Amino acid sequence: MLKRIVIVGGGTAGWMTAAYLRAAFGSNIAVTVVESKRIAPIGVGEATFSTIRHFFGFLGLREEDWMPKCNATYKLGIRFENWREPGHHFYHPFERLRVVDGFPLTDWWVHKRPGDRFDRDAFLMAAICDAERSPRYLDGRLFEQDFVENPEPENIRTTLSEQGTQFPYAYHFDAALLAGFLAEHAMERGAVQILDDVLDVGRDQRGWISHVQTREHGQVEGDLFIDCTGFRGLLINQALEEPFVSFQENLPNDSAVALRVPVDMEQRGLRPCTTATAQEAGWIWTIPLYGRIGTGYVYASDYSSPEEAERTLREFVGPEADDMEANHIKMRIGRTQRSWVGNCVAIGLSSGFVEPLESTGIFFIQHGIEQLVKHFPAGDWDPVLQDAYNRSVAQAIEGVREFLVLHYRGAARNDNQYWRDAKTRAVPDGFAERLEQWHSKLPTESSIFPHYHGFEAYSYLAVLLGLGGEPVKPAPALALMDGTAADKEFQLIRDQSRDLVKSLPSQYEYLSQMH
Repeated sequence: MLKRIVIVGGGTAGWMTAAYLRAAFGSNIAVTVVESKRIAPIGVGEATFSTIRHFFGFLGLREEDWMPKCNATYKLGIRFENWREPGHHFYHPFERLRVVDGFPLTDWWVHKRPGDRFDRDAFLMAAICDAERSPRYLDGRLFEQDFVENPEPENIRTTLSEQGTQFPYAYHFDAALLAGFLAEHAMERGAVQILDDVLDVGRDQRGWISHVQTREHGQVEGDLFIDCTGFRGLLINQALEEPFVSFQENLPNDSAVALRVPVDMEQRGLRPCTTATAQEAGWIWTIPLYGRIGTGYVYASDYSSPEEAERTLREFVGPEADDMEANHIKMRIGRTQRSWVGNCVAIGLSSGFVEPLESTGIFFIQHGIEQLVKHFPAGDWDPVLQDAYNRSVAQAIEGVREFLVLHYRGAARNDNQYWRDAKTRAVPDGFAERLEQWHSKLPTESSIFPHYHGFEAYSYLAVLLGLGGEPVKPAPALALMDGTAADKEFQLIRDQSRDLVKSLPSQYEYLSQMH
């Protein structure tokens, strides 16, 4: 049996992996994290989506255990600004669609057009986000339990495969603080940290990794090595020479510039969502944390220089950014061909990354860790487990790529060459046929990317209708059906939205109480 796991690289990926493996296997496996003192993690992956609750639940952590220590806030969805036209916004919420007489409410909305905002008419989250409300009452109750007869129990150890209901929120957090918190958590439970630089990677006669050579601690040996070295891919790409598959022809945004901006959140307010604001050569993220804003401009270097991008970001933020140092990041968009090679598994940026438009970086880490546990090898290194792992990881990344391509292909904005080129850029295999089908019949679970990638049909619906650049038709059957029940459901959503805005505390009020 495998007894020694060596994780090379710390940061969010390394310490999420270490903490999870200790929770899964306890003292049956020795976990060592080799982390450089000189190489700082990128540390801007500060938004997640709702499946992250399974990770914290698996570790046995309650929100009050970790959120205050990581300046965490709630995220009920993503607010897209100016993707259709200047001044327009819509939400992609963490909220499954209601179904009336066999048709999702979006189908009824396209047929009836009860208002000019599908997200306000078909979801609760738009009103809650606009009003900057918390998803929990001051006594800790979750608002969703007002409407669900049998709410999914909390604090049960589950994984992504048990995502039976759509949990109504995710989190924003300070990535550096979370990595530090998880490092402490993992080490308290037996993980070992070695602060040192890796100088070389040793190989055995099979070509597998035998050890990493460190500057001060000599050889660190292991049975299984996990590459959490970020875009460098020190083990998987450099030492084992596994090729990298670029997505650049589909997703050209390859650069980012980021700022950490301290603000008075009590005065400013805490909007419970990530905001993605379209720009001339990409988009700007705004992530409200408890005490500061994380913000950055994701752009394509073919359309903007780093200097232009930083100037755009500073103008967008305003005077609050004047004294803040900018962090420029070159992103590697795509995936390593196989994330598991020999006795090395890549998790995090070394495995794969698409731009952070839908906050999937942490999801890829979580998915990779969970799949490793589910496919964990014995001493015989059964290749069937390895192949199944590689398929699962690759399909998740490929599916997210396709979903992001929809954002650019579907955006109505076309006011410059960047946005015009987005409509004619190469697309992944199968996407064009699916998009053509969605013009006549809105996306369903059977017509979206067919393998697990974290997103459901309602996400495709929200983005497709919100972006407004692709024609859609109502289902012909609805013209022959009685729409009374749909009218009642639209009215119910208006009533429930109004009542929640009145009764829920502001996010700032709730988090202040937690702090």
